[in-house]
Amino acid sequence: MPDTLSILTRRAGVAEVRMSRPQVFNAFDEAMIGELDQAFAALADDPAVRVVVLSGEGKHFSAGADLQWMQRASQADEAWNLADARRFAAMLRRIDTFAKPTVARIQGAALGGGVGLACVCDVAVAADSASFAVSEARFGILPAVIGPYVTNAVGRRQARRLALSMRRIDAAQALAMGLVHEVVAADALDAAVDRATEELLQGGPAAQREIKQLFAALQVGPVSDDVVDLTARTISRVRGTDEARQGFAAFLSKQPAPWVPR
Repeated sequence: MPDTLSILTRRAGVAEVRMSRPQVFNAFDEAMIGELDQAFAALADDPAVRVVVLSGEGKHFSAGADLQWMQRASQADEAWNLADARRFAAMLRRIDTFAKPTVARIQGAALGGGVGLACVCDVAVAADSASFAVSEARFGILPAVIGPYVTNAVGRRQARRLALSMRRIDAAQALAMGLVHEVVAADALDAAVDRATEELLQGGPAAQREIKQLFAALQVGPVSDDVVDLTARTISRVRGTDEARQGFAAFLSKQPAPWVPR
């Protein structure tokens, strides 16, 4: 069992990866980064898991980088720092490219890398008391590894303002800029997360993998001939799959699709 995480079954088909360092507000260090990477690698291969919830134990989602870890990094040479940063980058990329839907359950503070963790999940649900800050510049560093994911979530200009100003924003502001998708009262957070997972379980698992792969290849802007061809080839291939045939048959017969939990 991991030392920094708890791996739970939230309901049939739904696993929860809970960061479990509440004494430091779920700040992550080398150990947690490694265990997050291993947990998502294992869950990707588990056929019983359809959706993964990422959460934090205690009052806060994640305070980002553990300051003792950052202090060690400031005293290490560039080669050590490069290897360390690459492990962090690989973990975020694993969650971002995870083939199954992911939901971030956010309460309290999400700071620095905690914002990055929220941004790599497909759906982010926050308590109305949650707050967010991209705070790395306060320590003389920058949000380099999380930068692409924050930019993808909120756009270049908002991401740049967050990183430069280090301003802590509330849940309503995070919702307005697209950092989170839903804000609810703190005592309704679990119900909202469960509702999100229920919605995700209605979709075909192969179709959801295809969605994540296709959308990762798309850019905001003009639609090129290559993109037109990619989308046409993708849907023509997926239409002929067993899952598509089962989905259409279930809809026409007014029955639940075979992948929908009973």
